[in-house]
Amino acid sequence: MKTLTQGNPIKLILQFSIPLFFGRILQLFYSIADTRIVGVFLGADAIAAVGGTSTVADLMVDMMVGITGGFAIIAATRFGAKDEKGLKKAAGFTFALTALISGLMSVFSLIFADGILHILNIPTEIYDSSRSYITVIMAGLILSAMYNACASLLRAIGDSFTPLLFLILSVFLNVFLDYFLISYFHTGVAGAAYATVFSQGVSFVLCMIYIRKRYPQLHFGKADLSMDKDMILKMLKTGFSMGFMSAFVSFGTVSLQTAINTLGRNVIVAHTAARKITMIFMMPFGVFGQTLATYCGQNMGAGEYKRVRKGMFDTILLTWIWCFLVIILSNTIAGKLVTMVTGSVEEEIIRYAVLYLRVDTAFYFVPTLIALIRNSLQGCGDASTPVISSFIEFAGKLLIALFLAPVIGYWGIIVAEPIVWILMVIPLLIALRRLFKRLNI
Repeated sequence: MKTLTQGNPIKLILQFSIPLFFGRILQLFYSIADTRIVGVFLGADAIAAVGGTSTVADLMVDMMVGITGGFAIIAATRFGAKDEKGLKKAAGFTFALTALISGLMSVFSLIFADGILHILNIPTEIYDSSRSYITVIMAGLILSAMYNACASLLRAIGDSFTPLLFLILSVFLNVFLDYFLISYFHTGVAGAAYATVFSQGVSFVLCMIYIRKRYPQLHFGKADLSMDKDMILKMLKTGFSMGFMSAFVSFGTVSLQTAINTLGRNVIVAHTAARKITMIFMMPFGVFGQTLATYCGQNMGAGEYKRVRKGMFDTILLTWIWCFLVIILSNTIAGKLVTMVTGSVEEEIIRYAVLYLRVDTAFYFVPTLIALIRNSLQGCGDASTPVISSFIEFAGKLLIALFLAPVIGYWGIIVAEPIVWILMVIPLLIALRRLFKRLNI
């Protein structure tokens, strides 16, 4: 366990975020390796099948990551306040609510799988492959959700290193099974989905065993699961706030994907590659945002309000340095990165992907503010403003997908994010100013 309520804020934030950073690298390594393996053994149509449906898979997974992260904020606040009984209750309800919500989401998505694929405008030639991939991911959602619940609780009490170890195991098992199932058992794109679900299940089981042996503070019994209306309502409020925040982001991406899927195979492949690279470029935003949610939660629980402000501003300045580096990379080696991700040397695919990267990275200073302020507000107990900001993203991308992309094609997709980023940051800045005024900092 590690408290974030004492010591130099930026030093603590960096120490806490380093395991998260390497965790994101590993996840991206798997995502890129998955795309590479699928592309090499199954071809561009298979990449399109995975890429055309991955936004829906990401939506469900991201929503559960958000929900479990929201539950963990309550745990972090209890930990910061040194409330061990409350921490045990938060841990118990985190697992119970995660299992219930992810199970319902899985059943719902399986029932309406064909309708979802229809909404996504999946081309006929890749429909069967797309369905086989997304069905397996949907069925295994509960395993992914429960692993994220374990990882979120560990981070809530200051342990960001242990989740990294289990993630390392999951990623390498995932890549091995990808290669093994696709190349030797010829399972097609479904093999990649089976590998993902199985590896996450293994990580969940091992992480639970570790918690039982290492952290008695997170042990809970029947008494801790007794009805506590106030605790449950707080957890649902915070959890669904972060969950819907993530969901609206993903819904916006899905909206754009429906338009992208009408622009042809090369555009689908190019955008899939560009989004993989974008995930790398934006990784510090998510890492520091996740760190600040825990940091702010613990310091709010301890009443250390001035530390909240200092930690936020120092982190924003540090992340803006990364933005300058990303702009340089996108204008120098973007084409090589696209080829590395897809294995493709088709000129049109590379041209579309590079264009997207060069335009959007120029505006990265804005999503930096969005990611860091949004998570900080969540950690400080503001459950509404981050959702409003994320809804603006969803609405903006939906409108662009419906009215702009059909007129100007892929350029509509390219300009969508910079437009909505500028709109999204406005309510966050207003809410942050009000928070500082209320806390007198």
